[in-house]
This record gives sequence, C-alpha cells and structure tokens, in this order.
Amino acid sequence: MVRIKKREIKGKTYYYLEHSIRKGNQVHKKEVYLGSKIPSDIEKIKKKFLDDLYREKWFVDLEKIRQNFSKEHKTMPKSAKEKELQIFSIKFTYDTQRIEGSTLTHKETADLLERGITPKNKPVRDVMEAEAHRDIFYEILKTGKELSLQAVLDWHWDLFQLTKPDIAGKIRKHPVGISGSKFIPPSPVEVYPMLSDFFKWYNKNKKTLNPVELAALAHLKFVTIHPFADGNGRISRLIMNFILNKMGYPMLDIPYEGRSSYYNALERSNLKDEDGIFLQWLMKRYIKEYKRYLR
Repeated sequence: MVRIKKREIKGKTYYYLEHSIRKGNQVHKKEVYLGSKIPSDIEKIKKKFLDDLYREKWFVDLEKIRQNFSKEHKTMPKSAKEKELQIFSIKFTYDTQRIEGSTLTHKETADLLERGITPKNKPVRDVMEAEAHRDIFYEILKTGKELSLQAVLDWHWDLFQLTKPDIAGKIRKHPVGISGSKFIPPSPVEVYPMLSDFFKWYNKNKKTLNPVELAALAHLKFVTIHPFADGNGRISRLIMNFILNKMGYPMLDIPYEGRSSYYNALERSNLKDEDGIFLQWLMKRYIKEYKRYLR
C-alpha cells in the first residue's frame, strides 16, 4: 500500500510517497519525494509511482522467463516441441472457444483436433469453429507478416466463413453490447478511426514496450474497440499470442475456469479507462503461469 510520509528536518516539513515490497523474507521500502506540500494531483502521482514499481519487478521476472524458456527450447527435441505446441493449441482452442459459449468439453476438443473424432450431439458450429481456430493458431505462428488490419480481417474470415459467413471478415456497422457487462462498446462510426489509431499505436510501441506488456495492452485495446459482430475476444487473444510468440516469449492461455476474474479485469479497465487494471491482472497471471522459469 502506498502511504504519504511526513518528515520534519530542521523545522521544515517534507512529504514522501512510500511503498513496501516483499522479496522473499525481506521487505524493501521504495520512496519518492513530493515536496514541502502535498501536490494537488497526488492520486495521479500515486498511480504512476505504483505502476513504475510493478513494472520494475515484472520486467526482471519476465526477462528471466524469456531467457530460461529460450534455453529450454534450444535443447528440446523437435518432436517434443511439436507435442508441447499441440497440447497448448488444444487447451488454448478449448478455453478461448468455451469462454465464448462453445459446448465442447476439453476431451471432445482434444479428440476432435488430435484424432479427428467428431463429438456426438454437439452443434456443428462449435465443431467447425474449433477446427478453424486451431488452423488459424498454427498459421499465425508460421507467418512472417506483421500485425495489420488485413491480417486480423483474414483471421476473422477464416474463423467464421463456414459458420457465420454474413459477418466473417467484416467490420460491424451496427451497435453491439456485451452480455453481463456495463461497458458499452464504441458506436459503429467510431470503429474505423479507433482501429486506425490502434495499429498506429502498435507500430509506434512494438519496439519499445516490454513484449508481454505490449501483448496485454494490444489485447485490451482491441477488445475494447469490439470491431466485429462476434469473435472479438477470440481475435484479441490470438493477437496477444501472436505478439508473445513473435517476440520469443511463451504464449498464454486464459482458462475457462478463470473467466470471472478475466472478465472483471477487462470491465474495470474499460469502465474506469485505466489500462493498468487489466495490465496488472495479466502480468500476475503470466508470471504465475511461468513461475517454473524463475527458479
């Protein structure tokens, strides 16, 4: 917790921000000088101070994860890498589809994608979109192209061309809502300008932001625009993993079982217009997922 500390030095009063961080069994204190008066924008200063502290800790861990992940994969046999990727692709496809309402279980998804066994008494749409998602996922890992609007439209077309051809690869021209959310996505006339701004932002920041931070913010910004009639979450999660893979970081699956905290972080970020809420959620989730690389 960030606290304001007051110090008296030679009869004069000075103010500092202080925050304690635990590292192992030790507690380290970080502080920043405010001046002889508490600034009027103290809440903004507190937020920046805390964000900077989190980034300092995150980026050390993230770099260690990247390095150890890279070392592990350099020595891993090709067949083992392929098997690991197959397991991830099945889990990722199951979770991302299930979050959006698919009725396929993890076992049914695995049987379908690994063995070609079509589940009985399940919607054909769920089956087709699972197969399409798997194919898109593998395709984005192989592509040498950069992230662009055309690439995203192609992914959306491939995902829905067989199940919802009327919206596949098309930017929406009508208002949409998000079930169970208080957040109202941008109006149709705002979508194209916001998409243009999104790709300008991405191209400006792709070489300066930490890759995991870039992936998290790209996910958040794209899903906030909500440019499609359906599939915004799935495309946003594909964008996230496209960036992570391209930058040499392990990819991230957001489990269906953890969807409540995921939805909550997205909604709070949108309603409060604070990217840091979702960023902090995803960073913690990412570091927890790959803590084995921090040993």
